[in-house]
Amino acid sequence: MIKQILGRLPKKTGKAGDGRDAATANGNEPSNSYSVARSVEPGGNKRAGNGEHLPPAGSASTPVMNGAVVYHSNEPLPAFKDVPVSEKQNLFVRKATLCCAVYDFADPTKNLKEKEMKRQTLMELVDYVTSANGKFSEVIMLEISKMVAINLFRSSNPTPRENKAIEGVDMEEEEPLMDPAWSHLQIVYEVFLRFVASQETDAKLAKRYIDHSFILKLLDLFDSEDPRERDYLKTILHRIYGKFMVHRPFIRKAINNIFYRFIFETEKHNGIAELLEILGSIINGFALPLKEEHKLFLLRALIPLHKPKCVAMYHQQLSYCITQFVEKDCKLADTVIRGLLKYWPITNSSKEVMFLGELEEVLEATQLAEFQRCMVPLFRQIASSMNSSHFQVAERALFLWNNDHIENLIKQNYKVILPIIFPALERNARGHWNQAVRSLTLNVRKIFTDHDSAFFGECMQKFDDDELKQEESSSKREALWKRLEEMGGESSPSGIPNGKSSQ
Repeated sequence: MIKQILGRLPKKTGKAGDGRDAATANGNEPSNSYSVARSVEPGGNKRAGNGEHLPPAGSASTPVMNGAVVYHSNEPLPAFKDVPVSEKQNLFVRKATLCCAVYDFADPTKNLKEKEMKRQTLMELVDYVTSANGKFSEVIMLEISKMVAINLFRSSNPTPRENKAIEGVDMEEEEPLMDPAWSHLQIVYEVFLRFVASQETDAKLAKRYIDHSFILKLLDLFDSEDPRERDYLKTILHRIYGKFMVHRPFIRKAINNIFYRFIFETEKHNGIAELLEILGSIINGFALPLKEEHKLFLLRALIPLHKPKCVAMYHQQLSYCITQFVEKDCKLADTVIRGLLKYWPITNSSKEVMFLGELEEVLEATQLAEFQRCMVPLFRQIASSMNSSHFQVAERALFLWNNDHIENLIKQNYKVILPIIFPALERNARGHWNQAVRSLTLNVRKIFTDHDSAFFGECMQKFDDDELKQEESSSKREALWKRLEEMGGESSPSGIPNGKSSQ
């Protein structure tokens, strides 16, 4: 009897169970501003998403979040100012997840409402990160790094065009390829830049999310064709290098590897100039005495960067890095100058003009002892450039004497240098086709005659003697050839030259 009475009483169920049962019975998921679809197994069983979600069968086209399908409700998320402080972190996570949706910008007519909602949400994230007045939690760091990775580390970048500078085409005439998604990408970069630069970002915690893998993917983006993206990357990587001291050796090594691949394998990369600009600032901060690692970087990476034909695209930044090394340690001047001579262009006049400009900057930071070690091969090359038929090359070589420091170094060693360059000076003065080159040559001659007219006269006498000997040698050679031709004509049968007889 008691069992029958108890059996009629309603059974007590848990609250959680009631909620789940009610939601299932009504066929509704808990409402939110966004929800991530659960992936469906081949058998039709749903499982919770693990970062690689698949859309349900028959679902409409939806934005993809790193392989995940994200569904948005029509209700936008509230603004940060409209929620209490205790809820702001949760709201940030929801907004960051909303911004993980990646849209197709190749078709400007698709997902217009969703794109605009994402853009506005990204702007809110920029304001939140900028105005933060407390240390960012690990949750915030995780969400920012995840959102940045999904948006920036895209697999289908536009294929960079082949380096036209290699084929002799001026790259300035080519319009760079602009990423159609830049309206969103720029704000993502802005969020990340302000996060890295913020005083509220604890580097000791953030390094767990901005790790070596993250940095390598960031460096890969430097090959982007879009100069706006490379400019943001340059600023961000510089900030990361300054904030995360633990990553500094790894960043330098990774940049080295990019340079090695560029120099010895591909000779194609869009971001060499930006990477060198970062390194210029890094080199400027090197402590003295320089570590052996830094000297090897100069020898194995920076100096060989003069080799590629497209050096004009990054030469200004490269020259700055090289000069920074010489200013840091003047003993490296000999190594740098000999490296320049090793890669000196033979047939490329515009490249030779750039080399002469860089050489002047290096010599300006060179001391007497290092100058004396390399002055003989150096001025052999300068003499060759002075005699160039390309007037800009000859002018740039003669302009070296307009630098007071270089002129002083030359005057202290004029008895070695003048005999090397004297033939080039005289040939220019007597017969160069360009009037400006002849005028500059006469100015240089005057510097030497004013400094030591007697020695200049000796060099003139030696030059005249050498010219006379060369003329005598040439006439003897011509006479010998003429005699050989006559002897060959006498010994050959009648009417058949060179002694060939008929068969």
